[in-house]
Amino acid sequence: MAENFDLIVIGAGPGGYVAAIRAAELGMRTACIERDPRPGGVCLNIGCIPSKALLESTEHYSVAMNRLGEHAIKVEGVSIDLDGLMARKERIVAGLTGNVRKLMEGGGVRLIHGSARLISASEIEVLAPDGTSARYGAKWILLATGSEPVQLPFLPFDGRRVVSSTEALAFKSAPKRLGIIGGGYIGLELGSVWARLGSNVTVIEVLPRIAFALDGQVSRLLERLLRAEDLNFRTNTKVIRAEDAGDAVRLFLDPGEGREEQAEFDSVLVAVGRRPLSKGMGLEELNILLDSQGFVRVDEDYRTNIAGVYAIGDLVPGPMLAHKASAEGIAAVERIAGLASEVDYGAIPAVIYTSPEVASVGKTEEELKTLGVDFKSAVFPFRGSARAQCLGETDGFVKILAGPGPGRILGVHIVGPRASELIAECVTAIKLHMNAQELSRVVHAHPTLSEAVHESAAMLLRRP
Repeated sequence: MAENFDLIVIGAGPGGYVAAIRAAELGMRTACIERDPRPGGVCLNIGCIPSKALLESTEHYSVAMNRLGEHAIKVEGVSIDLDGLMARKERIVAGLTGNVRKLMEGGGVRLIHGSARLISASEIEVLAPDGTSARYGAKWILLATGSEPVQLPFLPFDGRRVVSSTEALAFKSAPKRLGIIGGGYIGLELGSVWARLGSNVTVIEVLPRIAFALDGQVSRLLERLLRAEDLNFRTNTKVIRAEDAGDAVRLFLDPGEGREEQAEFDSVLVAVGRRPLSKGMGLEELNILLDSQGFVRVDEDYRTNIAGVYAIGDLVPGPMLAHKASAEGIAAVERIAGLASEVDYGAIPAVIYTSPEVASVGKTEEELKTLGVDFKSAVFPFRGSARAQCLGETDGFVKILAGPGPGRILGVHIVGPRASELIAECVTAIKLHMNAQELSRVVHAHPTLSEAVHESAAMLLRRP
């Protein structure tokens, strides 16, 4: 006889485990099914967290090698232990996933290890790693299985020379020549890691500029600054085919104008995007509707077309961000419980953890022009920040886009030191519908990097 729960969550990533914990808090008898040995999903295990650990470690290495002299600090014989670097990354991942397990089990969530398949809208089958299976019933089922890397049809992953982000987080040595197909967040972050560790990195992007979703002014500056960090870029360039070149991978490139070029790399990271992980769960058998890209169709309550089945995170349309998934997980569970809850999709930040960092929230200048929205902009450079001068990190700026008059904040785009932290204030400003005048009147400590936000808001009012 199947064990019954109020809610079963399939997937223990940032959307699933947060949803499960919130459901337990609301008094639901909750289970969470995870096929991997550790909870945390892609983000904690092979995505956000390990990549940030490597970015932080290699940033320290780069500073020691190249910038400590600016502070009159003399160092000699700086080296890096790649095995130790990877061990540190693994310790961080193990600690955080262990904490997630404790939070779930301590909060009353039943964590079940295995692969789940929907039998009906109220029953699932779980295949355990040892080959045994069990069935579980639930009033509601929440799908939170996340996403997986997209492969190129002519360049399938082999885990050795042609890799996804998973393998690129664990190279045994820095590839001498690393080609990266895709100039988005993943490609730029991992490219930065391996460039710092000695790889000759070339990023190949089919679009006219890298990180194309960013505000154009930010994207252009980021490319220039990353070039100074020894990353090479081939924009407006399409990879049309590939072949094995013995100890290398040969890519055939189309840079336009009917020409064809070749480039060889010791390893190639394919980072052209991710797709929802919706296969093999029984969605087709239940006739759960998907769109043309494989995303699960849901309504404003995150309900699928099948009563009792919900979906969140990378499975549904929208930015594939861990914090977006977590917010949706909470909102979905609270709506199941009959509570008023929503996600403000206009106030979700996005961050690229390169050096310098990039963070944004709200509309870009290009989007506002396309929409025909009247706006004004102000750009305050970090070279005008006393704190940035003291840090020796003056590249970049804070750009605020606002409407006319007192200037309701429509978008904020930051490239520079600690952008990932500075953006939180700007998310709050957009969430609360603040205008430039209100933001300019918020008192900021001096000297701090956050004063750049204040100064940009003041510039909108012509009061720098």
